[in-house]
Amino acid sequence: MEAEFRTGQIDPALALDVKRAQASTILERLISTLATNAAISASALFVTTIDRGLTVSASLWFMAVIASLVLRVFMASILKRWETVEHAPQQALNVLTVGALVSGLAWAALPLTVPDFNALDGDSGLYLIMCGMATGAVLMGVGHNPVSLAFAIPPNISVMVSLAVTGSASGWLLTIDVVALTMVLIRSSRTSEATFVGNVLGKLKATALADSLSSANSNILRANYRLEVLANCDPLTGLANRTAFNTALDTGISAARLEEEQLALLILDLDRFKTVNDTLGHSAGDALLVEVSDRLRLAVDGKGVIARLGGDEFAIILGGSDAAETARGLAKRILEHSRQPVMLEGQPTVVGTSIGLALFPLHADTAEDLFISADMALYRAKDGGRRQWREFEPAFRSQADRQNQIEHELADALDAGDLEAWFQPQVDLASQEITGFEALVRWHHPYLGPIAPPEIVAAAQAANLADRLTATVAEAACRLLTRLPSLGLPRATVAINVSPREFDLYSVTDVLDCITSAHCIDPALFEIEITEEAILDTLVAGEQLKRIERSGYKLAVDDFGAGHSSLAYLVALKVDRLKLDRRFITNVHQSRQNQEIVGAMASLGRALSMEVVVEGVESEEEANALKALGCQFAQGYFFGRPMPAERIPGWIECRRAATQRQVA
Repeated sequence: MEAEFRTGQIDPALALDVKRAQASTILERLISTLATNAAISASALFVTTIDRGLTVSASLWFMAVIASLVLRVFMASILKRWETVEHAPQQALNVLTVGALVSGLAWAALPLTVPDFNALDGDSGLYLIMCGMATGAVLMGVGHNPVSLAFAIPPNISVMVSLAVTGSASGWLLTIDVVALTMVLIRSSRTSEATFVGNVLGKLKATALADSLSSANSNILRANYRLEVLANCDPLTGLANRTAFNTALDTGISAARLEEEQLALLILDLDRFKTVNDTLGHSAGDALLVEVSDRLRLAVDGKGVIARLGGDEFAIILGGSDAAETARGLAKRILEHSRQPVMLEGQPTVVGTSIGLALFPLHADTAEDLFISADMALYRAKDGGRRQWREFEPAFRSQADRQNQIEHELADALDAGDLEAWFQPQVDLASQEITGFEALVRWHHPYLGPIAPPEIVAAAQAANLADRLTATVAEAACRLLTRLPSLGLPRATVAINVSPREFDLYSVTDVLDCITSAHCIDPALFEIEITEEAILDTLVAGEQLKRIERSGYKLAVDDFGAGHSSLAYLVALKVDRLKLDRRFITNVHQSRQNQEIVGAMASLGRALSMEVVVEGVESEEEANALKALGCQFAQGYFFGRPMPAERIPGWIECRRAATQRQVA
């Protein structure tokens, strides 16, 4: 390492550190070295005065030595004051070397100040003092050999000259000895410096290694912290992730069990989040998730744990003795916040929220069961029309088992033709003529019995079979449409129901176009019934509804009055029919309020050039009242129950016969 240091092959920064160590070591020992030097110079002065007395030259020599020592002290103070060792270590070493040389030259002048100096006789003591001083300087000056040699070599040269000029054999022999001593001192000085440099380099490298290890350890700690954050924090929203949620839920249940308190779990799902991603892009979807997260923080107000479980699914954990009531109130606040539009890509967008709530220990006593219970409640909220919250009920478990069985067996049932379409007739209230039919899906399960249409539709959506279900019903509708002209109903229509949730799953228009084209059916005879919810969805549903309109299909709004339709959307989409919700039809002849509502809706339909159809008519009194209120068309048990297609010809014949008897 010393060789590398001398040849300049070492790192420059490390070389500067070595030079700083050399200069600092010399400065630390300088005062003691100079004090020793002064004492020995006084001894040398005393030796010269034993036989000769105090001479002027000896006094001048002593003063010169002391002056050189004072100069070195002054130079050292300047180096310290200016912090030369730190900023310019090589310059400091040069100054220290010059100071040592001045002292060495002063000692070399000693023989010249002694009259009749005889190195081989009476003045041999001075010879020993001078050589001893040189040797001591080398032994003490271990940091930087130029400083040691600058002091040691001049006195030794002076002694060698003094011995050589005697001309005697002993003088020459002693001269050779001093030369040998000088060579040994030079070698020793270099060895001492090499040892010093090696030790310093070793310490510096060890320190650098320790610093590097410390820095690496700090980096590891920071990396571990970042990994811990990433392992427990959702990077997009800053909320807890699923891992942190699972830990918090386990901990919360343990604490609630110990304190005999409640713990509430809410699971939230954004309605049609996929629509935002597909239509506005993933950046808009991310912006929506961030906004929802901020709204959840505002609603929770630091009183619970909020987590993003993945995608558009969130969870909230609430503890405490009043966790149940707090959670119910929170669910209502979240729904209120979700009704506020979010600006996405420059346009206001309303994305609803569905919430499921479950309580520990009321609904479950483990974290897994509590999550399942909340998820079941969420499913019921979504199945019930979304944009609502539901609290878990024990009946949900049996319903979930039933729904799972339906989902698993639906594909096989479709393949086997176990699902069929039944048709309920629609009539003109004024003429009593048959104007069309509504297709209703039916499935009689061998073990579960009759499966309700909403269950079938929900299972189809969950199992990604919604397009196949629609195609099955549409095929049956087209087969009926091809038979109706032969039954004397060439302009009768057939309607099928399409859930607005299906618009996220597939292109309804593509499915219908393929089937109607294959059966050569006029799209104007094919009616598609949607709920009001679809009209309000301006992202995907709006575009699909426009495609339905452009393809020539009739468009009807089912259960009109049950939701919050926008008249502007009704007009913009060119809706053909409004089907009034049956809650306004039951006993309409006896309810003044229902009469006013139905009359207003009928007037609205006429004003918008839309046909008004009432469903759920079960008595002649209701039919007459609806006719008087201005309703044009109706369907219900009073006119005919849903029936398979093969029964329709017989039903038509019987109805016509009954009508003829009434006329007769």
